[in-house]
Amino acid sequence: MKRWFVLFLSCSITAKAAEPQPKPGDRLPRIGDEIVVCGQLYHTTTKVVLWTDPGGYDAYRVERRFAPRDQTEPKPRDATKRPSNAAERGDARYGLRTRGLTKEQIERVRGGGWDLPLLQQVVDQFVIHFDACGTSRRCFEVLQDRRGLSVHFMLDLDGTIYQTLDIKESAWHATIANSRSVGIEIANIGAYPVDDPEGPLSRWYRPDSTGRIRIVPPEASDSIDPARVLRPIREEKIVGTIQGQRLEQYDFTPQQYEALARLTATICTVFPKIRCDYPRDEKGVLLRQKLPSDQLARYQGILGHYHNQTNKVDPGPAFQWDRLIGEARRLMLR
Repeated sequence: MKRWFVLFLSCSITAKAAEPQPKPGDRLPRIGDEIVVCGQLYHTTTKVVLWTDPGGYDAYRVERRFAPRDQTEPKPRDATKRPSNAAERGDARYGLRTRGLTKEQIERVRGGGWDLPLLQQVVDQFVIHFDACGTSRRCFEVLQDRRGLSVHFMLDLDGTIYQTLDIKESAWHATIANSRSVGIEIANIGAYPVDDPEGPLSRWYRPDSTGRIRIVPPEASDSIDPARVLRPIREEKIVGTIQGQRLEQYDFTPQQYEALARLTATICTVFPKIRCDYPRDEKGVLLRQKLPSDQLARYQGILGHYHNQTNKVDPGPAFQWDRLIGEARRLMLR
């Protein structure tokens, strides 16, 4: 037995010695599908642009991203009034997760000392928004430059995912859920009262020469190639009731559903407390209004912004919850 063990150990050492050893200055390549959690990379199998990448959106910076460089210093709009938000003050647009942590744990993580097991204890919700801006570039401009807010992920019309912060940070996207949740803003101009011929839907969605509906942003966007044809996954406007309001909305793009399913599968795998499901009633039917406070406090899983706040309707009546959950679960079983 001893002789066998010595032989096994000798072979193992020889095999390790044969592997290429890293040298100082060697580059560790990424393949472009990774998200960042506690400084570590996790594959999603879909395109992800990090805040550190060219073309990324960096929510760690405090200056206005899209203002001219010589005008990026934060200034109150009215010198007689105090600045109203983080963008005007020049503060960070995110905070420290503290929910459920002891004083000792809070002191440890204040300097960035999160490890995954501790973060897994804290994060138990994944909040889905539509951005009502139409493109991720415009969304980041509104969040960073105007409102002093943030979100972990943005999902553009073409399926590109942008991560703006490490998930260890508490992004400011869903009020009381911020400290416990991961947030994503999906590019979609939103849901509106039924039959408004002058509303945003008529400006963003138009029939092309074939008669099919195409997404046409009224303003050029650096994040979307204007030559690329992008369409909602369903041609017709979807009508439904959210928070008691009858609304209409065009659906999200096929590229968005595919990327979101892959990100959702990743998030639910990395954070086991986030159940891969949506809020349901006693019959198993999707709830279309804010959850009661006690139920929301207990809820662990995927939810819409409207499940969290009475004044929100995103991700809207067109969002296909079963499509997302079914595909994400399938990916998790691979």
